[in-house]
Order: sequence, then C-alpha cells, then structure tokens
Amino acid sequence: MRSTVVGSFPVEVKGPSSTKDKLLNAFGAYDPFKEAIKSSVVAQLDAGVDIISDGQVRGDMVSIFTEYIPGMRIVDGNTEIVSKIRNPTQEISVKDLQFAKKVMKDYFNGRIPEGKGVKGIITGPNTIVHSSRIAGFYKNKEDAIIDLAHSLKFEVDAIAKKVNPVYIQIDEPFLSTGMVDMKTAREAIDILHDGLEIPLAMHVCGILKDAFKDISRFNVDILDFEFAGNNVNLDVLKENYNLVSNKKIGFGCLDSSVNVVDDADDVDNLITEAIEIVGKDNLLLDPDCGLRRAPKDVAFEKLRLMNELKDKYS
Repeated sequence: MRSTVVGSFPVEVKGPSSTKDKLLNAFGAYDPFKEAIKSSVVAQLDAGVDIISDGQVRGDMVSIFTEYIPGMRIVDGNTEIVSKIRNPTQEISVKDLQFAKKVMKDYFNGRIPEGKGVKGIITGPNTIVHSSRIAGFYKNKEDAIIDLAHSLKFEVDAIAKKVNPVYIQIDEPFLSTGMVDMKTAREAIDILHDGLEIPLAMHVCGILKDAFKDISRFNVDILDFEFAGNNVNLDVLKENYNLVSNKKIGFGCLDSSVNVVDDADDVDNLITEAIEIVGKDNLLLDPDCGLRRAPKDVAFEKLRLMNELKDKYS
C-alpha cells in the first residue's frame, strides 16, 4: 500500500531574494513559482507521501492547460472555446514535473527509493469542455471533447517520455455529475491511453452511485475516488468491487472539503474497511481531492496523518 496526493497543494509564491534571482527578475526570467513547487514537494515528502505531484501551483485545473491550447481562450478567468481545438503550443507541465523530480532526488541524496516517485496530472478533456463555454465552431460538446483529447495526448506522451513518472492521472470530476456522455468520455480516455507504457489513472469526485458501473468500464489502470467527504461511496465500492477488481483503487481517506485535520480514528476506520474490500496491495491512499484551499500547516498535517496510518499497515 502506497500513498499519493490528488494534486494541488497550498501555494506560496515568493518574490526574488537572492542576487541571482533579482537579476533574473530584472530581465524577466525569474520564475516565482519554482520555489512554490519546491516547497510543495518537500512538504509532501516530509509528510511521508510516496508518489508526489508538483503541487499544481500555477493556476486552476482548467486554465493551467487551456492557456496553451489554440481554439480556447481565457476571458475573465473562464475558458471559452472559440475555434477548432488544436495541439498545444508548448509542453505544459513537463518542466515543472522535471523540477519536482529533481527536488525529490536531491531530498533523497541523489537516488529516489523504489516505490516512490512523481506522477503527472492532466485535467481531462470531458471536464475541461464541460467547464468551458462554447462560443464558436463546435455545435456540440462531444466533438470538442474528442478534439481536445487528441490535443492533450501530446502532453500525456511528453510527460511519459521526458519525466518517466510512476503513472499519469487524468482528472475527470464531471463524470459523476450525469452531465457527460459516457461513450464520448470513454473514447476520449482511450485516445489518451493509446500506446502509453505506464499506468493511467482517472480521478473522479462526487457521489458514484449512478455513475460507478459506467466508470468501471473505462480503460484505465487506477480509479481514484473520494470516500471521506462522500462516505456513501464506500457502500458503492463494496457492492460493485467485482467490476473493478482488475484495477488499483485510489482511496480518498482525507476530507479535502474541510480545512481542519481529520479525526485519526475516522481515517483509520476508513482505511481498515478499504483493506477489507480491496486488499492492501491494490490500494493507493490519498486525500479526496486537492488541498489547495487548506492552510499549508493543515494540508501538511492531513498528509502526515494519512501516512502515519499507512505505515501502521505496512
């Protein structure tokens, strides 16, 4: 049993302090988010997380990708689809993930231990399109979703090739809402998975009761759900585990909707039930969702608690 995070972590953006950074800033070359990535990675590692993220510090889960995808534009913080969606103008998260991996390597004195590593995280095409306004070109969301899947495939392949992550996670919270055409959604995920030689995970928030059977049919290796804030999902998993017994389960055991540290007994009980249903070897422990909205000390203590309980079952 290993631990991970869903993605985001509280952001600490700092201005340049060293002479070198001040000079870089003077020439417009200083990156204020690098220290935020480093801080996020070190916090995750100090808390005992096995498979880390880069903290997703640069923005919200939609605009962080759509900023670089032709056919989409950001207006007053919201994404609009204005023309045919094409391939990204650049690699979007590769450099941040490479830097996160370097920080992790330095943390372990030059060699990342077996079972630990970085994962790539991409907001899924279904969620991005359903979070955006179609202002032109497309008559329906489904065509936009498929074109966006082909666009995001370039980012998936770049991460796999240049970062060598433990796995890649696709965030698709909209799949539990009943608003998504599941046939189109599966086709989009198939495009992202095509030819990928590392595991692909899919994170879905929300109550699973009406969507679980459809979600179980997706061509992914790991399915990640929330169980702390939506503990009714535990019964759904128990009743339908036979449908996903060929996949690993990302098990949200920390309630990311509250900015206080979870009750240790509640988390322990959840993990115990998960082990009974899934088995230790098929579990990845993580928070329900990203922790960006929590104070940094609370986010850290949540992760530390989760990993202390993980170690109890090692």
